[in-house]
Amino acid sequence: MIKRKLLSDLKPHLSQKEISFIIGPRQAGKTTLMFLLKDYLEKKGAKTLFLNLDIESDKQFFTSQTNLISKIKLEIGSQRGYVFIDEIQRKEDAGIFLKGIYDMNLPYKFIVSGSGSVELKERIHESLVGRKRIFELSTLSFEEFVNFKTNNKYENKLKEFFSIDKEKTIEFLKEYLNFGGYPRVVLEELLEEKKKIINEIYQSYLERDISYLLRIRKTEEFTNLVKILATQIGNLFNVSEVSRTLGISQKTVKDYFWYIQKTFIVHKVTPYFKNIRKEITKSPVFYFYDLGLRNYAIGAFGNVGSPHEMGLIFENFVFNILKEKFQNTSTEIHFWRTKDGAEVDFVIDSGKTQFPVEVKYRELKGIEMSRSFRSFIEKYHPKKAYIINLGLDKDLTLGSTKIYFIPFFKIYEEF
Repeated sequence: MIKRKLLSDLKPHLSQKEISFIIGPRQAGKTTLMFLLKDYLEKKGAKTLFLNLDIESDKQFFTSQTNLISKIKLEIGSQRGYVFIDEIQRKEDAGIFLKGIYDMNLPYKFIVSGSGSVELKERIHESLVGRKRIFELSTLSFEEFVNFKTNNKYENKLKEFFSIDKEKTIEFLKEYLNFGGYPRVVLEELLEEKKKIINEIYQSYLERDISYLLRIRKTEEFTNLVKILATQIGNLFNVSEVSRTLGISQKTVKDYFWYIQKTFIVHKVTPYFKNIRKEITKSPVFYFYDLGLRNYAIGAFGNVGSPHEMGLIFENFVFNILKEKFQNTSTEIHFWRTKDGAEVDFVIDSGKTQFPVEVKYRELKGIEMSRSFRSFIEKYHPKKAYIINLGLDKDLTLGSTKIYFIPFFKIYEEF
C-alpha cells in the first residue's frame, strides 16, 4: 500500500457540507484515494455510493439531476450518506449540474474527482464558488516514494533516515529522478513493465484528454510541443521561437501551452523583478509535475545519465518540493533573470520578504556560489539565502544575509 499524505487532509473535511473536490493528473491515484475514503467511512458504519463516469453503466444516472438523486436515494436512503463521483469531467456542464444538487440541501456529502481539464479547472470551479474545497493530488512526492520503498518503516522519522543513511537516500533520489512518481510505475519492479505503463499513461493523456479537449484526432504538433518543453525545463519559453520550430501560429502555441498547464503536465513560473527596464519580465519558465513523464517524452525514461540532464531534473525536483511546501499559501515561487545575463533558479516571495534559492546537483565540498547568486544578494539584501545541493550542510554570513548550504532533504524542515 502506498500511503498518501492527502488522505489525512481529506478525512476531516468529510464532516463539512462543502463538496470535497480531488483534482490532479491522470492516474495519479485519485480513484484509489477515493476507495480508501469509502472504506474508511464504511468501517465507521456510514452509507456510501461510488459512481464512475468512465464506466458506461454509471453514465445513465447522470442524464438528469432527478435520475442521480433517485439512484442515491435507492442506495443510501434519505439519511446522511456519502456519494463518490469519479471522473466528473466526463459530464457536460458538470459545475451547473452539481451546483443544482448541492443547493437542494440534501443530506448527502459529495466527494468528487476528475483529471485536469478545462471543464474541471474552469467551468466547474466557477459554478461551485463557495460550495467546494479543492484538494490537489499529484503523483507521489519524494517523501511518499521513500516511505513506500522502506515499507513505511521511517514514516515519522524520515529526517533522521535521510541524515544517517545518505548512500541509500542518494540511491532513492536517482531512482526517483529517473522514473518519477506515478503510482503504477513505482509499484512495478521490472524496467520493461515500467516503460509499458508510462507509455500507456502518456498515450492515454494525448488520445483521451487532449483529443477530447481540443476536439481533434491529430495531436502531432501538440506532442512535439510537449517534447520541446521536456528538453527546456528551467529555460525561458520563447513563443515565437517555438512557433517557428513547430510551424504553427504563435496563438496556437499559446493555446496548446495553456492546455498543457491546465492538464497538470507543467507548472508555469514567472520572473521576479523590481526594475522592469533591466530585468526580463515576460517570458516564463516551466517545470514538469512528474519527472518520469518528462523523461519519457524525450526517450530518456529510466536512462538519464549525463550530469547536465540530471542537473536539470534535480532543479525540477527541488521546484516540486518547494511547490508542495507553499501550496495553499500566498507565497509565490519566481525565478530571476537580468538582461546582463545574471540568473537565480528560484526566488521565494511571501510579499513582505524575498529570498533566493540556487540548486546544484553536486555534493559540494566547500563554500561556493555563483556570481549571479552574489549579485542578487548584493542587489536585494535578503535576510537569508539558500544553496541546495546533495550533501553540504553549512552556513555563512555575507553582509546582512545568512546563506545556508543545505542537502536537498532538508528542504522539508528549513522552508
